[in-house]
Amino acid sequence: MTNHQNIPTGFAASHMDEFLDDLCALVRIPSISTSPDHQASMHQAAGLLVETLTRAGLENTHIIQTPKHPVVYADWLHAGPGALTVLVYGHYDVQPVDPLELWDTPPFEPTQAGEYLVGRGASDMKGQVIAAISAVRSVMQSGSFPVNIKFLLEGEEEIGSPSLKTVMHQYRDLFACDIALNPDSGMIAPDIPTIVYSLRGLAFFELKVISAERDLHSGVFGGLVHNPAVALCELIAGMHDSNGTITLPGFYDTVRKITPDEHERLDQLPMDDQFFLEKTGAARLWGEKEFSPIERVGARPTLEVNGIISGYTGAGTKTVLPAQALAKISCRLVADQVPEMVFHQMEAYLRAKAPATIRYELSYLGGSPASATDPNSPVAQALARALETVWEKPVAYKREGGSIPVVGDMQHILGADSVLTGFGLPDDRIHSPNERLHLPTWRKGIIALVHFFLNLAGDR
Repeated sequence: MTNHQNIPTGFAASHMDEFLDDLCALVRIPSISTSPDHQASMHQAAGLLVETLTRAGLENTHIIQTPKHPVVYADWLHAGPGALTVLVYGHYDVQPVDPLELWDTPPFEPTQAGEYLVGRGASDMKGQVIAAISAVRSVMQSGSFPVNIKFLLEGEEEIGSPSLKTVMHQYRDLFACDIALNPDSGMIAPDIPTIVYSLRGLAFFELKVISAERDLHSGVFGGLVHNPAVALCELIAGMHDSNGTITLPGFYDTVRKITPDEHERLDQLPMDDQFFLEKTGAARLWGEKEFSPIERVGARPTLEVNGIISGYTGAGTKTVLPAQALAKISCRLVADQVPEMVFHQMEAYLRAKAPATIRYELSYLGGSPASATDPNSPVAQALARALETVWEKPVAYKREGGSIPVVGDMQHILGADSVLTGFGLPDDRIHSPNERLHLPTWRKGIIALVHFFLNLAGDR
């Protein structure tokens, strides 16, 4: 463990209430990036972050306009010759709150419930953004900062970051850095500090099945026209076999195998069947039986239906044979899979399996490759020591099942690897009603990030 003289953790500890106020102010803004009705809220959130970063001691704080939502930038570049430059990434946009009736409290009125702060974005990832800013502020109060620091806070992560690649290309010199800190992952449990070293990629599709030019009377035409909702469900059902293995032609051809060493490391994590049953409330787990649960959610690709729409779904009855049915489908990808190739594999599956009684339209909605970083790099180890200093136990290294496309984008555009951590927990209900943040873990995370920045100075 690393000890530092005059660490400004005392400032952080004595200002936790103020940091929480900053978080609550940000959570109150309904920055839902996918909704055109919240354009003003997106600009409001960006403006509040400019104020918060400036108050923390950052300089050159400003907004970069994009075709959709603003990017917030700030820096402090006075650490001297040879000092590392760290780029802190975050996003201030959030998911929609539907279904609203399942929330116990209004989603944009942050509410403390025991040890938790409840509100949309409290965990994903406004809490993590404020934790990073608070840690920087705590170090800044000493009058200096041990490394050069930059912030890149975007407002489009929840919609696939459509503007970010262009912004990073256009402002490549502005965002130039040695390493990126991305606190958009999380911890396995409150007592297990975690570093994520691998992320799955994504491929998004929309599949529409059409059988007629308009909705039809089910009594007059039922039994004559193939119901597109049924045909769509049959096609989707065939995308997995009885073991949960994906049946798209060539889908696994480039999937990187799990090495024996990695299998052993993942097997040591306290994330067995019971762990996932407790976190999800599922009756039983499902999927490829030859892989452990932690391997299935981090090291194996998936294909999931995110939503299906067809026919009449209102109150009461309507005897209609729908003209079409639509499904939103996404695949989580692992190392060496290419999103565009998965689209072609989906096309090949549909050509082979779609019946002649319907026609279909398959659209590729975008994607991003998987990414991996070296858990043994000096910067990752500086983060590990910081987490171990605060939690007083070894760090767990984890492959994350989720996707953070900006990690790969930073590798390709800025030439910078990322270290990933975060202080959200598996039961924070992100993207769901009653999203929440465990405040004791969040407060420890702020202290850990203070240690991290100082560790970087000592390692240079």
